[in-house]
Amino acid sequence: MALEDCRRSSALPSFLYKSKGFKAPAPAPAINGGGGGALQSSRFLIPSPDESKKIAMYSPEFYAACTVGGILSCGLTHTAVTPLDMVKCNMQIDPAKYRSIGSGFGVLYKEAGPKGLFKGWVPTLFGYSAQGAFKFGLYEFFKKYYSDLAGEENAYKYKTFIYLAGSASAEFFADIALCPMEAVKVRVQTKPGFANGLLDGLPKITRAEGVPGLYRGLVPLWGRQIPYTMMKFACFEATVEALYKYVIPKPKDECSKVEQLGVSFGGGYIAGIFCAIVSHPADNLVSFLNNTKDATIGQAVKSMGPVALFTRGLPLRIVMIGTLTGAQWGIYDAFKVFVGLPTSGGVSKAPEQLTTPLPLPSA
Repeated sequence: MALEDCRRSSALPSFLYKSKGFKAPAPAPAINGGGGGALQSSRFLIPSPDESKKIAMYSPEFYAACTVGGILSCGLTHTAVTPLDMVKCNMQIDPAKYRSIGSGFGVLYKEAGPKGLFKGWVPTLFGYSAQGAFKFGLYEFFKKYYSDLAGEENAYKYKTFIYLAGSASAEFFADIALCPMEAVKVRVQTKPGFANGLLDGLPKITRAEGVPGLYRGLVPLWGRQIPYTMMKFACFEATVEALYKYVIPKPKDECSKVEQLGVSFGGGYIAGIFCAIVSHPADNLVSFLNNTKDATIGQAVKSMGPVALFTRGLPLRIVMIGTLTGAQWGIYDAFKVFVGLPTSGGVSKAPEQLTTPLPLPSA
């Protein structure tokens, strides 16, 4: 029974969060000269990364910290790139008027001045803060939950599937929180004269279409965000592991916090490029449906055409999402470090096997 408890205690993903300077406690002495010492030597405890902060891994405080980190990482970054989002959305809706990134900025600045570039920043802040809370907080929860269900051996062997399943589950709920604010944001940004922002845009939609009008874009939002988030987390985990394994000349535990945060940003940026590509068609559909009343997904695809569906606004979105995702992982891990938790990802190790066989009982 003690051996079984030992294996459970070290199940993935706990090896991803090995703290700097970690040392396993010394084995307990044998009891009555029997084999207890050999059994006790295989047991170890995983302390919280910073005992002075009193946050234990996978405790309620841990998930609360990850939730707050997600709010900061997603809310702040999406709000900061509102001008890029403004140009991208308008290029998707009216490509004849907004022909390129440069001309798109020029048209918006000429028509609305500097304020026009930040139109819709309030629903962006609220919507993506809510999304970030669920995205990061629930990802950590589901990753641990699915790892425990799979067991130590399978969780390590199929760790990529754990990342994919955990991120998809988290994003399902995150998009329900995001969808109403996304509906307001897109219409404020792409429909001149519709509303000035959240305070007048939200009631205008509910009066005209009811609460369901805020969720018209939920299905394509799932289609955009779930593949995006699966790529975001799985690619990040794999990239960071590869960087520590093949690029960084020293183990993660020997890297400074600044170096670890640099790896987090780099891994996030690389993941963001792939995120933008796989989720871009659905992003075009979200913009089209939120801007065109009573349109269906089929009508949107037919109107845009397959080439435009996959390519319209893609270069700008790669730049925006790459920067965005890198910054999000940087902010998220910086907050985790601030509260005494380790940075995300790292070199994974196979579950430790017992090297010393248990002694047979004496006759």
